Amino acid sequence: MRLNQMPERIKKVNEVLTRELSKTILKEIDLPRNILVTVTEVETSRDLDHCRAFISVFPTGETEKVLRILNKESYNLHQILNKKLFIKRVPKIQFFEEKKLRTAQRTDELLDNLKNQQN
Repeated sequence: MRLNQMPERIKKVNEVLTRELSKTILKEIDLPRNILVTVTEVETSRDLDHCRAFISVFPTGETEKVLRILNKESYNLHQILNKKLFIKRVPKIQFFEEKKLRTAQRTDELLDNLKNQQN
């Protein structure tokens, strides 16, 4: 769904979920040491039944491991958010890797390589 076509309520829910998921993951989920997880975006369905949470992980080699942990803990995260948030229905959460960021980083690397080759 395009951002400009998204109902205002869904935009607000996405913003709240992004912020609260980030905080909750940081406080409540036991992740391996020295791993940084960022919730970059949340896409909620129009009926608020489910949402797709996109994450960025550093170091990137740990992404699959973190995705397994978060998807395993999604029910617990849902329960925590249910208690924290004052919305009628907290959507079921599924986590995915943020690929846009990785593509942008790879593009920057390629442009830097081209620039260095020209010098």
